[in-house]
Amino acid sequence: MAGRILIADPTATSRIILKVGLNAARYRTLQAADGANALRIAREDRPELIILNAHLPDMTGAELCARLKADPRTRALPVLILAAQGNRADRLAALRAGANDYLAKPVDETALHALVRNLMRARAAFDELARRQDIVETMGFAESGPAFSRSPTVALIAPTPDTGLAWRRALGLALGARITPISREQALETGDGRDVPDAFVIAADIASHGDGLRLVSELRSRQPTRHAAIVIQDEANDVGTVPMALDLGANAVVPGTFDAEEMAARLERMLACKLEADALRERFVQRVDLAALDPLTGLFNRRYAEAYLARVAEEAVRTGQPFALMLLDLDRFKEINDTYGHRIGDEVLVETAQRLTANLRDFDLVARHGGEEFLVAMPATDLAAAAAAAERLRRVIGDHPVRVTGVDVPVTVSIGVTLCTGCDGKREMPQLIEEADHALYASKHDGRNLVTFARNAAA
Repeated sequence: MAGRILIADPTATSRIILKVGLNAARYRTLQAADGANALRIAREDRPELIILNAHLPDMTGAELCARLKADPRTRALPVLILAAQGNRADRLAALRAGANDYLAKPVDETALHALVRNLMRARAAFDELARRQDIVETMGFAESGPAFSRSPTVALIAPTPDTGLAWRRALGLALGARITPISREQALETGDGRDVPDAFVIAADIASHGDGLRLVSELRSRQPTRHAAIVIQDEANDVGTVPMALDLGANAVVPGTFDAEEMAARLERMLACKLEADALRERFVQRVDLAALDPLTGLFNRRYAEAYLARVAEEAVRTGQPFALMLLDLDRFKEINDTYGHRIGDEVLVETAQRLTANLRDFDLVARHGGEEFLVAMPATDLAAAAAAAERLRRVIGDHPVRVTGVDVPVTVSIGVTLCTGCDGKREMPQLIEEADHALYASKHDGRNLVTFARNAAA
């Protein structure tokens, strides 16, 4: 995922080393040598992530983090603090100031990049919630009532019941939340989504090596627990646990012996972010009615999509990040209606919508553009990612027939894609949609069940 990262470090060599590694991963970097300049750049340029040295010439990393979190303009920016010689007191101070994580040098590059990816994904997901909230406001939806305030819940999944109880006793003194030790099996019994924990603290090794990480993957794949905060406690301090756990969906990995104060500091920030995101989702659902949703598929309709795309284009101009726009059309859909009937045709549309949604990121947009045509918008997406996503969507539709009331209905989809990179506002949204539409027509003309990019997609 493309994005901008601000590096604040007093040593030019350290900044250069970080810059080279991040640029190799296709991130763009901004630099500051002290806290005052870092604060100014963060306010003016609003990068997607800030990496701070624990000790800057004019303030500590924790002090700068606290100032960033106190400013509405920079409050949502994720912060990672790097320390030359980490110690528990500095780590706790950083976490309590609002830092998302704290790493002591020498930093394992694989772990660092996994943490960067993790924080960038979380930031993008939160930005998408805020973007949707702004869009419904511009569309004139009435303000919903105040969100219901509730106490968060934390589930502890330890290697043994006694260990879970010990964790609860220690953590209960430091964290204002309902804390319950549960088993791995209980964590997967999510039912209808009621009483699902807001956060999980999971041992990396529960009953066997690495089974805690497999549980993370299971929890992230299930709707009721998809948005829960997840912390892995890695008492074995295995260097490979950090990148694997983060890429599977954990929010953080805490190495070594269970430290209740550190865990509480991490969970307080994660729970606050989780509850804020939950409130945004709830308000969004309350405020979006049939005027913005397609009644058949439940996807956003064309009216909402147009407002959304205008906002994405504005942000692309501001940040310089590319975005992809796709138009997808089911092939020979009239024949499906004529052969099987319109009821089955409707079910094919519903299944298509579900497959598209399941195979895109949470912050991508899927809308019904009209009839059997769908629109997909992917913020912060470059050419390679757009090509991979388009091909994935083509295959998830075409490789498996839609099974409706005992009948297998073969379905394929043609896709047209355009891309806006280095967006400068010169290409208006109607032009981008027209480019995608021409590419879609080329896919149809060349035999259907194809992905075609607009000729100026990389412009």
